[in-house]
Amino acid sequence: MLMGLLFSIVAGALVGLQNIFNSKVNEHTGSWMTTTLVLGLGFAASLLLGVVFEGGDMFRLDLSSMQTWYWFSGIIGVGVVTCVVQGVRRLGPTFAISIVLITQLVTAMIWDTMGWLGLEKVPFSWNKLAGVLILIGGILVFKLGGRNVKTAEKVQVHDPI
Repeated sequence: MLMGLLFSIVAGALVGLQNIFNSKVNEHTGSWMTTTLVLGLGFAASLLLGVVFEGGDMFRLDLSSMQTWYWFSGIIGVGVVTCVVQGVRRLGPTFAISIVLITQLVTAMIWDTMGWLGLEKVPFSWNKLAGVLILIGGILVFKLGGRNVKTAEKVQVHDPI
């Protein structure tokens, strides 16, 4: 379990970092070129690392038992990269990634609860729903609570008191 937690923490940090990088690439290239570069370089790195760590075993596949719809994972990745880049560009990294993570959590909870696409059915609990609602509340407090620093600075500069 500890390794699972560690990998999940590293993945979260890398996703946040990657989205900031993707947003900066998008400023210079555009959305579709960003997606092409991200997924193309990801393919090259995956292929290289796979050969280094797995050698020839990487190419010994038995795909006959795999469901057809799982082949569309890469196409879903195009949607992920494109949508996250646009979200970060329009909302900023922290707010956009917060929404992405909450949506990811809600979607995973629904898929787990329903047992869709061959997932083991995980019973729904009100505690899980409460946790998601608390996270959503946290995002609302983050985004809507407090004053904007730039606005506060302007008020202080012009405030005669």
